[in-house]
Amino acid sequence: MELYQTGVILKPRGLLGEVKVEIITDFPESFLSRREYFAGRSVEDLERLKVKKAALAMGFAWLMFEGVDCVEKAELLVGWSLFVEVHQLMPQPENRAYLHEIIGMKVLDRDRQCVGTVTNVIRMPAHEVYEVQVGGKKVLMPAIEEFVEEFNLVERFMVVPRYDEFL
Repeated sequence: MELYQTGVILKPRGLLGEVKVEIITDFPESFLSRREYFAGRSVEDLERLKVKKAALAMGFAWLMFEGVDCVEKAELLVGWSLFVEVHQLMPQPENRAYLHEIIGMKVLDRDRQCVGTVTNVIRMPAHEVYEVQVGGKKVLMPAIEEFVEEFNLVERFMVVPRYDEFL
């Protein structure tokens, strides 16, 4: 089963078991319609949590789960990640991709020669940055159109003509 993180439980709110969730998705509204999550401290140690109530406010999701009816039970969930299965992911708009689709992509130079592989996508204040493994070192490249000439999700590569500027 392939799971993807969509949120992290930060803290309880109130006495009835409600929790504050950091949203880790471009689709926060998905929290309003999802009725179940896989949850736990790691992907290896998960349990199913059924949503009783969901709301969005102040940039966070506020959730209540079945069986979590007091602050003490809610406190036990702090630090847990919320995961969904791949078929539950929202479709991406054109020219957008999920992180798991980008990680592992080949990076090609202007001659379409493979120079590295994307190992991570780092969120920065201005824009995201691709971390690319090049031989024995990692190179950071801005994830913006000025540097990425072509981005092919189907064949899993991106062309970065000015790649040598980042060495």
